[in-house]
Amino acid sequence: MTSIDSLSLGFREQFLNHSQLSEQLQRWAQAFPQFARLQSLAVSEEGREVWLLTIGKEPERKRPAAWLDGNIHASELCGSSVCLAIAEDLLRGFAGEALGDLPAHVASWMRAGVLFHIAPRLSPDGAERVLSQRHFVRSNHRDHRLGNHGPYWRHQDVDGDGLSLLMRVKDATGDFVQSRDVPNLMLPRTVEDEGPFYRVYPEGTIERWDGFSVPRAHYLCDTQTDLNRNFPTDWRAEPEQAGAGPYPMSEPESRGVVAFAARNPNIFAWLSLHTFGGVYIRPLNDKPDSKLDPHDAAVFRLLETWAKEFAGYPTVSGFTEFTYEPDKPLHGDLANYAYVDRGAIGLVCELWDFWKQVGFEVKRPFIKNYEDYCGPAAITQIAAWDRDHNGGRMIGAWRPFEHPQLGAVEIGGYDPLVGVWNPPLSRLNELCKAQSSFFLRLAALAPRIVISSLELRTLDEGLSLVSAEVENQGFLPSYFLGSAKQRSFSDPVRASALASDGLLLEGHESVRELGHLPGWGGNDRSTTPVLLRSTGESPRRKLSWVVRGKGEFTLTVENTRTGKVSRSLRVGE
Repeated sequence: MTSIDSLSLGFREQFLNHSQLSEQLQRWAQAFPQFARLQSLAVSEEGREVWLLTIGKEPERKRPAAWLDGNIHASELCGSSVCLAIAEDLLRGFAGEALGDLPAHVASWMRAGVLFHIAPRLSPDGAERVLSQRHFVRSNHRDHRLGNHGPYWRHQDVDGDGLSLLMRVKDATGDFVQSRDVPNLMLPRTVEDEGPFYRVYPEGTIERWDGFSVPRAHYLCDTQTDLNRNFPTDWRAEPEQAGAGPYPMSEPESRGVVAFAARNPNIFAWLSLHTFGGVYIRPLNDKPDSKLDPHDAAVFRLLETWAKEFAGYPTVSGFTEFTYEPDKPLHGDLANYAYVDRGAIGLVCELWDFWKQVGFEVKRPFIKNYEDYCGPAAITQIAAWDRDHNGGRMIGAWRPFEHPQLGAVEIGGYDPLVGVWNPPLSRLNELCKAQSSFFLRLAALAPRIVISSLELRTLDEGLSLVSAEVENQGFLPSYFLGSAKQRSFSDPVRASALASDGLLLEGHESVRELGHLPGWGGNDRSTTPVLLRSTGESPRRKLSWVVRGKGEFTLTVENTRTGKVSRSLRVGE
């Protein structure tokens, strides 16, 4: 068998461009056709595939599936590396090696019982621009807005060095000064500062400029759609939700993801990888914890313990700790779509615990870390960390340039791609390992519907009794989450009997509805000596059929969410 190590293009030590990422996925799919399938979810406007790698024995067979995606925001490149690293760990496990750091017995049943879907880069056009020009791109660098909405900044390389970073302009009304202690470091202006003062802009030009007013450099200034605001769940048009796009799923990338998810209701877990912060964000997006389904809350409590143990990250509510404005939820994001509309465990991980690494106190609610560490002392501390632990990659020199619109400017300054937006490359592999440990355990929560026994007893007059027991040996129930139980695709489990070769069923319907089968998980409120006991209904059902003659009896148990399992026995031989 081909060595997995020999196939790697080094994604644990660097960020791959689209050509390299495509080659990496194609190498795996070609080397391991027995358990790897590669397909394109969509083709971007610039002609790049949004790849999806499916890993599992018999990869076309439906069964509980775990989804992983990354790099929906173009500058957040380490999500794609982590997706590739987890895919590589899975390939090793399916090729006969250990499955990550899972115990052997857990790995054994996961190889047979769980499917994995990995989309390492949901914004291929934007990521390519970030890698080639280094400037910030939210998702994909495209703009089809109608009408004239005034002047705006267009990011581009104006000095011809192949990069588009920042520009600073001396201005008596400026809100920045240069640090007197750290060369090239820009600090927010204070009342004590005597100048010179600067205004800082993205490197680029001003579209629709009136020759006087310089527009605000909004993070979506020349990009219409933030892909992570373009999904159908609770979608809201602008201006209520910045970056929403002209309509839900207006972009080929989001449309491709939704179409795939709709065809695959067997996805029970959905982890979206972002940067930065070092935190997992869980539902609900628009309500406090008190409104979370009790069963779902128990699942997320377990995941919170794993997040701390394996990644060292806290888990926070999207509504109470990750809204930019209090009580104003984000709309149209992917993880919320996965949880609300698809009935999956929807989680976001903001990779790279930058605040902790720099030495800051990690604040709660978590959004305060992004809001509060913006003063001169905090910025100077970040610069010192960059110098000591990041090779001084972030803070560079300013070079004079004659801008075609603004006149004398200086270009350069900051390149936060490696250091803030993404971890130092030397730290990438440790982050990959930690996230792999977490994701594999998330996948281990899958329901596991089995036909635990299928037995035959001979009766009189050529009759036989076939008895079977069906049970859920997995953590989650057959409907996955309490909040998803009433979804149309959360249908009850059915048992179907098929007699062949002259064998006949005697007086019994061939298809029986078993209802839903609960899992063993979600019992965390009844596990202490205070009131120790198992709770909930039994996860087991017993069935029997009377058959006449000789032949093969096959029992199939299935529902839409968990797929199907079958067992057979010979009768009368």
